[in-house]
Amino acid sequence: MSAIPKYLSILFSAALIAPSATANGAPRSPLPVEVMVVGDFHMANPGLDLHNMHVDDMLTPRRQREIGSVVAALARFKPTKVGLESRSARISEQYRQYVAGNQPPSRNEVVQLGFRLARSASAKSVYSLDAPGDFPFERVKAFAEAHGLSSILDEQSARTQHEVDEEARRLAGGTVGSTLRFLNDPDRLRNGNAFYRTMLRVGSGTDQPGADLLADWYKRNALICAKLIQLAEPGDRIVIFFGAGHAFLLRQCVTETAGFKLIEPNKYLPR
Repeated sequence: MSAIPKYLSILFSAALIAPSATANGAPRSPLPVEVMVVGDFHMANPGLDLHNMHVDDMLTPRRQREIGSVVAALARFKPTKVGLESRSARISEQYRQYVAGNQPPSRNEVVQLGFRLARSASAKSVYSLDAPGDFPFERVKAFAEAHGLSSILDEQSARTQHEVDEEARRLAGGTVGSTLRFLNDPDRLRNGNAFYRTMLRVGSGTDQPGADLLADWYKRNALICAKLIQLAEPGDRIVIFFGAGHAFLLRQCVTETAGFKLIEPNKYLPR
């Protein structure tokens, strides 16, 4: 067979890289980026939040089986990338060491959920998506105490502690999968975000500590979502794991971003 003429070879190569077209010749839209936001709990009990859920040992055989069931269920989504609540610049290297079996056992959800899912699903890699941010609650508290508004914070604190106690109760009597399903119920996530809106009631005139706290919280989550958007490529299927308090705003960002599609984790998580 004679060689393909050079000009035909060039046209053939161009066809491979040209965007596909619809029947009427219009270019097709890029494939959407599908994102699953999994709100989780802090498995290693770091105690860094205002209200902290007590978690039993995630390295026991029982919990390891449950986490394995969660990972297997989420792997059905076939994620191409996994984003994590981490600021480590060495996350890719840490993941490679984990895959090679050179990392010590860790209770952290970054490893137990993120690394395990990425390995199970043969994802391209894991990514640090967390961003620094201020949380000036002490300033809010001081203003409330000085202006007779402490009851606002007390009521919200009691409500939040009740929610955290319920999460702990469900985990103690249930599984990791059922607890994650509870945490990721859309109505619950929306109600949980009300804590930050409540802060708008604390302030007056030009002194608005509650609004400042809310703005700082929104900024941190906007920075997280910016990292997500910047690493995404058309056709990606991305799972991100973050503390459930972040999930409402991250879901909102995904939903409102053109070319992105939100995938509900509770369609995959085991009961």
